[in-house]
Amino acid sequence: MASEIHMPVPECLIENINGRLVVNPVTAKILSAIRQPVVVVAIVGLCRTGKSYLMNKLAGKKKGFSVGSTVQSHTKGIWMWCMPHPKKPDLTLVLLDTEGLGDVEKGDNQNDSWIFALVVLLSSTFVYNSIGTINQPAMDQLYYVTELTDRIRAKSSPDKYEVQDSANFVSFFPEFVWTLRDFSLEVEADGQPITADEYLENSLKLKQGNDKKTKNFNEPRLCIRKFFPEKKCFIFGYPANFNYLISLEQLQEEDLNPKFREQVADFCCYILSHSKAKTLSGGITVNGPRLKSLVQTYVDAISSGDLPCMENAVLALAETENLAAVQKAIAHYDQQMGQKLKLPTETLQELLDLHRASEKEAIEVFMKNSFKDEDQVFQKKLADKLEAKRDDFCKQNMKASSDYCMALIQDIFHPLYEDVKKGTFSKPGGYYLFIKKMKELKDKYHQVPRKGVQKEETLRTYLDSKENTADTLLQTDQLLTEKEKEIEVERIKSEAAEAANKMLEEMQKKNQQMMQEKEASYQEHMKQLTEKREMERAQLIADQERVIALKLQEQRRLLQEGFKKESMKLHEEIEALKRRLGICNFL
Repeated sequence: MASEIHMPVPECLIENINGRLVVNPVTAKILSAIRQPVVVVAIVGLCRTGKSYLMNKLAGKKKGFSVGSTVQSHTKGIWMWCMPHPKKPDLTLVLLDTEGLGDVEKGDNQNDSWIFALVVLLSSTFVYNSIGTINQPAMDQLYYVTELTDRIRAKSSPDKYEVQDSANFVSFFPEFVWTLRDFSLEVEADGQPITADEYLENSLKLKQGNDKKTKNFNEPRLCIRKFFPEKKCFIFGYPANFNYLISLEQLQEEDLNPKFREQVADFCCYILSHSKAKTLSGGITVNGPRLKSLVQTYVDAISSGDLPCMENAVLALAETENLAAVQKAIAHYDQQMGQKLKLPTETLQELLDLHRASEKEAIEVFMKNSFKDEDQVFQKKLADKLEAKRDDFCKQNMKASSDYCMALIQDIFHPLYEDVKKGTFSKPGGYYLFIKKMKELKDKYHQVPRKGVQKEETLRTYLDSKENTADTLLQTDQLLTEKEKEIEVERIKSEAAEAANKMLEEMQKKNQQMMQEKEASYQEHMKQLTEKREMERAQLIADQERVIALKLQEQRRLLQEGFKKESMKLHEEIEALKRRLGICNFL
C-alpha cells in the first residue's frame, strides 16, 4: 500500500556513471513494494532552471531533490521520490527529477538524448522546464524531441498496417507540460491578453518555406505537436526581488512574490489533479513492479547499444507478470480447496463441484493479473496445472475413502471372522447363520455416512478376499442337501455378476463425469478469455479512436495554417489508423 512507502528523501534510480546509464538496484527495489497504480511525473530541462524546486513543491516538501545554487549541476542521472498521492489514495505518486540537459561538464549530448527518451517512456506526465519566453533558442534547446523516433522503437518488427512516424507513440506518450520560469513579459497576442495554453499553441505555429532555416524552425515545433497532442503550459514570474537562485529552498514563503506562490500552487494543483496513472498500450495499468521492469528493460537495451522497444518491454513484462499470474491463480485455488474440501467426499460429483467453483475463481484471478498472453501460453499452463490438481484431489479422495472404509470394515467384520475361527458356524445350519450375520453387518456398514467414493469397491474387495470362508461353510454344512448347495452357489454367482455390472456402471458414470468436467473446464476458460478479449478490444478501439481524434485536430490546424504537405502526411497516418481500427472492429 502507498501508506507503507517510506522514502524520506529522493534516491538515485538511474545513475549516470561516466556517461553510462545504470539502474540502481537498491532504489529500483523500492518500486517492487508498490502494488498500487503509479502516477509518474518527470521533469527535464536545462541545468539550473529550477526543476528540482518544482518537484519538491509537488512532493509537498521544502527540501528533497537537490536545488543547485552554483554553476555546477547537482542532479546526475534520474532521481526518484515515491510517496502516497496527496489527492488520490488509490494511487502512488512517483516523481522523477533528471540531470540538467546541456551540462558543460558532460560534453555529451547523446547522454542527454537518452535521459530525455527514458523519461518520456516512463512518465505519465512529462514536464519540460525552461527559462524565459518560448523563442527559437528555447526551441533549439528542445531538439531532443526531434530525435525520439531515432531513440525509441514502437514495435520489434513492423506489420503491413504499420503506422509511420508519431502515430505509434501517441497512444502511450505522456501529457506534455511546459513550465516557463522567470517570465517577465505580458502574455498577449495582437494586444489582447491570452492564456498560457494559447501562448504555447501560438509559439508552436509553423512557418512557410523550404529553406534550411525554416525547416530548423519548424522541426521541433512539428514534433511536439505530433508526439504530444495533449499539452499544457504554466508561466512563472520571478520568485523574489533579489538573487533567489543562491538559496531558493532556504527562502521562507513570505519572502517569495505572492504572484509566484500563486503560480506554483496552480501548477501543483493541476499536476496532482490531472495526472493519470501510467498505462501501457491496451490500457494496462502500471504499478511499482511493472515500472521497475520497464526501467530495467529500457536501460538494458540502451546499455547493449540497442534502441528501447516498447513492444519488447511490454512482452518482457508480460512474461514475468503472466508467470506470476499463474502462481497467484494456483495459490488461490489451493486456498479455496483447502478451506472447502473435506476428504473423503460422499460422491465424485461433490468433489468436482468444489473443484469447478474454485477453478472458476482461479481463472478470474489469472485474467485479472495477466496481459498479452500471446497464443494463451500461460492460460494453457494454468489449465494443465488445474487439471493436474483436480486429478490429484480425485486420487486423494479415493485413497481417503479407501483408508476410511477399510478401517471401518475391519472394525465391523473382524469379530465375525474371529467367530468363524472359533468354530461358531461349523455346525449344521451354520452357513445360514453366517449369511444372516453377514447381512446384518453389511447393513451396519452401509448405514455409516460419508464413506466416500470407494465404499462399495472397498467392501467388495474385502469380501472377495474372504470368499473361501463362505464356500467352506456352505460345503461343510450337513443340514443342507446337495441341491440346496447348488442353488446357493448359483445365487452367489448371480450376486457377484450383478455386483460386477454395478461396478462397471459406476466406473462408466465416473468416466462420464470426468469428461463432462473437462468440457466444463474448457468452456469456462473460453468464456473468461472471450470476456477479457472483448474488454481489451474495447480498450484498444478506444485508444485508437482517441489517437485518431487528436490527429484529426492537428490535421485541421495544419490545414488552416496552410501546410498541405504536412496535413497530407497526417491524413495518411489517420487512414492507416482507421484501417487498423477496422481490423479491431472486425475481430
